[in-house]
Amino acid sequence: MKTRITELFGIEYPIIQGGMAWVADYHLAAAVSNAGGLGLIGAASAPGDVVRTQIREAKKLTDKPFGVNIMLLSPYAEEVAHIVVEEGVKVVTTGAGNPGKYMEMWKAAGIKVVPVVASVALAKMMEKAGADAVVAEGTESGGHIGSATTMTLVPQVVDAVEIPVIAAGGIADGRGFAAAMMLGAEAVQIGTRFCVAAECICHENYKQKIIKAKDIDSEVTGRSNGHPIRCLRNQMSREYLRLEKEGAGFEELERLTVGSLRNAVIDGDVKNGTVMAGQIAGLIKKEQSCKEIVEEIMEQAEKLMHC
Repeated sequence: MKTRITELFGIEYPIIQGGMAWVADYHLAAAVSNAGGLGLIGAASAPGDVVRTQIREAKKLTDKPFGVNIMLLSPYAEEVAHIVVEEGVKVVTTGAGNPGKYMEMWKAAGIKVVPVVASVALAKMMEKAGADAVVAEGTESGGHIGSATTMTLVPQVVDAVEIPVIAAGGIADGRGFAAAMMLGAEAVQIGTRFCVAAECICHENYKQKIIKAKDIDSEVTGRSNGHPIRCLRNQMSREYLRLEKEGAGFEELERLTVGSLRNAVIDGDVKNGTVMAGQIAGLIKKEQSCKEIVEEIMEQAEKLMHC
């Protein structure tokens, strides 16, 4: 399936794996790229040397294009912004901020820059700044979220910009893929389903929490302090929401969540850790390889789109 995104990135299928903190390491990124999609390494708040190592390890596992997701709020964002240039990374996606100040350097290095946006205004601003594409991410997504749904956000962003739009949020199978294309997207970004991929380093407890999730098991913490995060309900999220309701301050809430994502992803503490996952978790029923996931999505989507 050819779209402007497959041409832009030099990939076989218009499927991008989300650059999830702690989850999206070089094993997952390389496996998705080898399966014909675009794998992303999630730089999150990792120091530059860690990200450099991840990039080099990914290159050992794949000769296909892959990218790095840079969280611009990270204290190491500046350092990582230079490392992706030095290491010859092909694609950079950005979150939590404006990549404007790195745009010239990245463009000069031939890097395709793709910011994640949650509003039409931000999409237009990013296009003006020189972005090659945008990821329009709906509130159904896991992790940090905006307020518009994928169904409403994607077509409005498509209408507002000339550059290609990648749809994200609530997409986990060929039906979601086909729906995104009907809305005008030219690729999809998928996070939660790749959390349960065989090549994903997520702890088995984390994978099982997603696999066992029902449609109503997702909730949003942090609305009171302007940092809404979607996760699967557990002891920690219930405690967080209770404190929020009682008017707890940002510091108190922050104390509860420091290191909590790592605790869930790496150590498997799915009771007190933060299990970030999208609302689509209830649809995900088993662990598969990245190749099986990508092929199954494409097969199902092509049947639907050519019927």
